[in-house]
Amino acid sequence: MNIRWINPEHVILCSRMLLIVLLLSVCTVAAQDAKTDADTQTDADTQTDADANATEDANATEDANATEDVESLVKKAEAGDAVAQNWLGWMYADGEGVPDSDTQPAKWYRKAALQGHAAAQNNLGLMYATGEGLPENAAAAVRWFRKAAAKENGPGQNNLGVMYDSGTGVPEDYAEAVKWYRMAADQGLSVAQNNLGVMYANAKGVAKDDDEAVKWFGKAAEQGNAAAQSNLEAVEQEDGIALGGMYAKNRGVAEGHAEATVKWYSKAAEEGFAGAQFRFGWMHDFGEVLPEDDAEAVEWYRKAAAQGNAAAQYNLGRMYADGLGVPEDDKEAVEWYRKASKQGHVQAQTELGWMCSIGLGMPEDDVEAYAWFNVAAAAGGDVARERRDSIKDDLEPSEIVRSQEMAKEIFKRIQK
Repeated sequence: MNIRWINPEHVILCSRMLLIVLLLSVCTVAAQDAKTDADTQTDADTQTDADANATEDANATEDANATEDVESLVKKAEAGDAVAQNWLGWMYADGEGVPDSDTQPAKWYRKAALQGHAAAQNNLGLMYATGEGLPENAAAAVRWFRKAAAKENGPGQNNLGVMYDSGTGVPEDYAEAVKWYRMAADQGLSVAQNNLGVMYANAKGVAKDDDEAVKWFGKAAEQGNAAAQSNLEAVEQEDGIALGGMYAKNRGVAEGHAEATVKWYSKAAEEGFAGAQFRFGWMHDFGEVLPEDDAEAVEWYRKAAAQGNAAAQYNLGRMYADGLGVPEDDKEAVEWYRKASKQGHVQAQTELGWMCSIGLGMPEDDVEAYAWFNVAAAAGGDVARERRDSIKDDLEPSEIVRSQEMAKEIFKRIQK
């Protein structure tokens, strides 16, 4: 299996989007507050854990705020309590105990940020970075992230790292991104740990070091970080995997880490990540790290296939076709090959074409077979090209035309 590294920008963007999704509940703001003095605000984006924003407040008054009624919190905020102001901004953004509002979050974040409240500075930066409730302003985002980062706010450090990493609001500078990611990662922020792992894996701002990449991916995965674990979903796809695949391939990991491989894939698989479920099945299927067990392989392939994982669908079809872990059943094989084929899986398309051509699990149909071979060949399938050419002489010119039209329709569906 060809397992490739996921594009580093893609990893960072994905976790950044995750952060935005998690933090948008803490920051939506209105154009009214957008008039923010140039000096005072900036919102940034990126990735931070779901509870990252609330972390700073937690050590002081978060527990108290949770039990106080909104009226009491508003009084504190209006009296100038920065912690209450930041918390109230989050409540308005999330619609937690108060009406959802576009204008109120920025208003209260700004008040707290101007008093030097680091979490509020990060939240305000995030709003500028995303353009949610405030006009998008990358330079302002950087300024607020920098203020938060200077106060050792982990989310602010991570977000500032993202800005340098992507060259947003500042000149692109991978070394500077690594610096800020590391500060946040050392504080235990899983998103920053994942980002730092990406930098090491892809030699961005640091020398390529798979040991370090595995170390940071591992720390993030151990906390249940979605970005680190969801990389597992890309197995056998265009993307790559983060932690599990490196262990499985002993890439940058000393021998004897088989347990770690099983641990991470198992954890992600049990949490429902289709890519991890597929990979767990594959390890059982081929006896890689885990004992070879066809029945277990089928079970995990089935879980991933049910979620639409094309690689799992293809392999489940193969298990039915060969009678591995399940009774041989050509009709079932065709069903799963067809599901994977419709997603563009070249091997599945090749096998489906073959079964069409010889009438296994379905009526013999050289026209459909030729169409599937054609689709797979166009995607670089050498075996499919050979099989297509081998049945070409058996088709009438009109049948070839019909098959080509069928292939075009298949292409359209796959592209959608």
